Amino acid sequence: MSNYFNDYFHLIDSGNRSIDFGELLTISEKVENVSDNDGKIIIVGNGGSASIASHAAIDLTKAAGIRSTTFNESSLLTCFANDYGYEHWVEKALEFYAKKNDMVILISSSGQSKNILNGALKAKKMGLPLITLSGFASNNPLRNMGDVNLWVDSSNYNIVEIVHQTWILSVIDYLIENRLATKANKKKYEICKEQS
Repeated sequence: MSNYFNDYFHLIDSGNRSIDFGELLTISEKVENVSDNDGKIIIVGNGGSASIASHAAIDLTKAAGIRSTTFNESSLLTCFANDYGYEHWVEKALEFYAKKNDMVILISSSGQSKNILNGALKAKKMGLPLITLSGFASNNPLRNMGDVNLWVDSSNYNIVEIVHQTWILSVIDYLIENRLATKANKKKYEICKEQS
């Protein structure tokens, strides 16, 4: 029994460490650029990935001071799914809510959810920066659609989702630390300026 948990946590650790840190830095820079240009980050997923999107959007907005949103409002989701079809609700939501300076982050464990794939096509058509997070098959269609594509080498939903959440939150924590350091340096500069 203890072997199960040892193996399970090993899979999570392997997944977390399989990331190229340069990709996380690139995402951080893209998020900062969007924020500097008065844009917002739109994060979308299904099921557990929608929960990750909500967590990330709240942390980006409240803790990092970077505007972010999801489309997890049930009335919006059910209206658009009913009127345009479930496969098309994400693209329609982007059409209504995304602006030219925004960025889109799409999360799909399998990388094959049709609503997410159609959302990716819409984001590209609108010229929006696109980040994707997927898992399962290495050749899943979502994995090649973004400017940065993060992939977890696992076919276990919970492993993929845990790793996705860790990667996204690591970017957010990096942005928070970076912004705090910038504020602290600015304050030091102002104090030095006053004393000189």
